[in-house]
Amino acid sequence: MKRPRKRPGALLLRGRVWVEIDGQAAITDAGADLLDQIVACGSLSEAARRLHFSYRRAWMLLEAMNKRWPGALVKTTTGGKRGGGAKITELGQQVLRAYRDLQVNVQHTLETSGEAFQSII
Repeated sequence: MKRPRKRPGALLLRGRVWVEIDGQAAITDAGADLLDQIVACGSLSEAARRLHFSYRRAWMLLEAMNKRWPGALVKTTTGGKRGGGAKITELGQQVLRAYRDLQVNVQHTLETSGEAFQSII
């Protein structure tokens, strides 16, 4: 007996976006999330905790981003009596804003492009 073909559920297109400079990732979802958390709390270690990243992962991600752009995205200060901190630079704000805008545009394109696939399934 021939089984009826199962009709798929709701169609959803997905995608990920990142920016590369000279073939190396300059900002990714994880990097943008890290920048957002640094803006929110002013601390690399607290940003890492909030994202469930190890401090080493956060530091390496930040260092990689800072190296790829013409200037640093985040400036850090070491601890002491007043404690350390991290502050996003003007360049970092521009990069983060452009990346988040790009994500919104890509998501919109994906949401409006499903019709071509819908007719197939």
